[in-house]
Amino acid sequence: MTDGTLDPVIHAQARLRVVATLAVLPTGDELAFPRLRKLLDMTAGNLSTHLRKLEDAGYVAVTKTHEGRTPVTYIGLTPRGRRAFEEYTESLAQLLRGAGA
Repeated sequence: MTDGTLDPVIHAQARLRVVATLAVLPTGDELAFPRLRKLLDMTAGNLSTHLRKLEDAGYVAVTKTHEGRTPVTYIGLTPRGRRAFEEYTESLAQLLRGAGA
């Protein structure tokens, strides 16, 4: 059970969209940065800024690798990030029901 407060790291609109998009993936799955950017219709710089905040909070894992000679970045939700999103949605539901008042 949550205390009804909304996690400020997730609550920013762009970060909420990132976390919600990653949360629908099966646990352990990742999206390539360009795919996530396209899905969210964000600029690379804007997405990078929000990913950094989520990564600093331990909510996403950023994996940089190469496919052949091409660098590729994958983004995945960490177990901590998944829990934080679940708590966020529970808190939001409580607020909408008036339980937070």
